[in-house]
Amino acid sequence: HLECSAMAHKYLGEAFDIHGGGLDLIFPHHENEIAQAKAFGDEFSRYWVHNAWVTMSGEKMSKSLGNSVLVSEMVKHWKPIVLRYYLGTPHYRSMIEYSEEALREAESAFARIAGFMQRVCEKTGGPVEPADEVPLAFAEAMDDDLGVPQALAVIHTTVRQGNSALAADDKESAVARLAEVRAMLGVLGLDPFDPHWAGDAEGGEDLHGAVDTLVRLVLQQREAARGRKDWATADAIRDQLQQSGLVIEDGPDGPRWTLGPR
Repeated sequence: HLECSAMAHKYLGEAFDIHGGGLDLIFPHHENEIAQAKAFGDEFSRYWVHNAWVTMSGEKMSKSLGNSVLVSEMVKHWKPIVLRYYLGTPHYRSMIEYSEEALREAESAFARIAGFMQRVCEKTGGPVEPADEVPLAFAEAMDDDLGVPQALAVIHTTVRQGNSALAADDKESAVARLAEVRAMLGVLGLDPFDPHWAGDAEGGEDLHGAVDTLVRLVLQQREAARGRKDWATADAIRDQLQQSGLVIEDGPDGPRWTLGPR
């Protein structure tokens, strides 16, 4: 216990804002830290944030129990930004039961956000900067003991409003909603347009550009088949693309593709 009090004093001074840690550390570890620091004369931590655990089959995930899943292995199968979304969705004091199904649900939910953002940028022909301020409902949720689940609900509501604006061809409202979404995602470190996530997929933009060129060539063949009313060929092309993990959406501006959930 003493080394933590000593390190806090050396690197953070007599007082600092937030001390984190797992629920299982409240007693005796954190209480001993407080006792030692106060006895020394330090104010120590002003706020305590105790997080619950990631569990597997109802048991705490830990190296000592041999049931941990390494992040280095996880990111081989899941985008890091999706993993961050998954871990951040519950409240920090709530347990997270690890499962592949839960990760797939998180992937699908985040894909809906990213898909809206991409559609607006395609509509505007360029990037949309984050709003200067987040919506009031989002700020209130975050101010209430870091209520990330409620904050994410505000994001998804804003995305739905933005999609409705796109459907009504209300470009101005769609851009405003995207600006709000980017501001909110920025607070959570989940903005896919942030340069931090530029290398989120192996190959980055170069790989995306190459795939985009190839897919567009195939989509041109599909459009040609539709133009000559060869519906069987058009449907076969769409089905083959979907089997490859792509989702094809037909819109007023022509077909567009996105990566589907796994």
